[in-house]
Amino acid sequence: MQIPSGKKIYFSSDNHLGAPTYDDSLPREKKFVRWLDMVKDDAAAIFLLGDLFDFWFEYKTVVPKGFVRVLGKLAEISDSGIPIYFFVGNHDLWMRDYFEKELNIPTYHEPKEFEFNGKLFFLGHGDGKGPGDKGYKRMKKVFTNPFFKWLFRWFHPELGMRLAQYLSVKNKLISGDEDKTFLGEENEWLAQYARRKLESKHYDFFVFGHRHLPMEIKVGENSTYFNLGDWISHYTYGVFDGNSFELKKFEDSTSL
Repeated sequence: MQIPSGKKIYFSSDNHLGAPTYDDSLPREKKFVRWLDMVKDDAAAIFLLGDLFDFWFEYKTVVPKGFVRVLGKLAEISDSGIPIYFFVGNHDLWMRDYFEKELNIPTYHEPKEFEFNGKLFFLGHGDGKGPGDKGYKRMKKVFTNPFFKWLFRWFHPELGMRLAQYLSVKNKLISGDEDKTFLGEENEWLAQYARRKLESKHYDFFVFGHRHLPMEIKVGENSTYFNLGDWISHYTYGVFDGNSFELKKFEDSTSL
């Protein structure tokens, strides 16, 4: 993609809409919609790098209740011709084709590379990548197993949604101490993952979510790893203007 003059590409992740309760989530959803309204004025594309929802599961004819404001705004932006790309996270990994069919938003389940203005990006949510995190990696294999998904689909949606939302809030990556602690540039496991990727191919930028901390770490002479932070505590996002990538904090006059 060649970015038109005056346009930018925006990146966001980890909203965890719906958690921990509807009342707590709604102000954050409204704030994120205001951000979408702001960036649509000069966006060449928008990338959402996972965990937009704290839980998402698609039955063949049922999707989770709620999130009308953000879904409507994404539909409006997509219909206007601005491309939006979605990468599933560990909290919305059961997303199927609803975004693609209803919102015309491509959905990716694995990291993917993109080239913008000659700069090569490696993008993804970041869960299960790098060393460690073995417990989650085992859990992900179970949750993405076709038999397990088939079995869960046989739960009545009223029961299945309540159970899954309860477990999602209890097993929090939204507020756990592990998401608030910076491990150091050498020990951050997504930075380690990026360094290993560079052994086989050059990338200018690695952009991930999942860690809930805004980070900028040099992983090579001409390569940088960025973590986007979240929309729970930091309200940070990434922007690429065609030459450089920058993390910014969304500030508006409306308080939560």
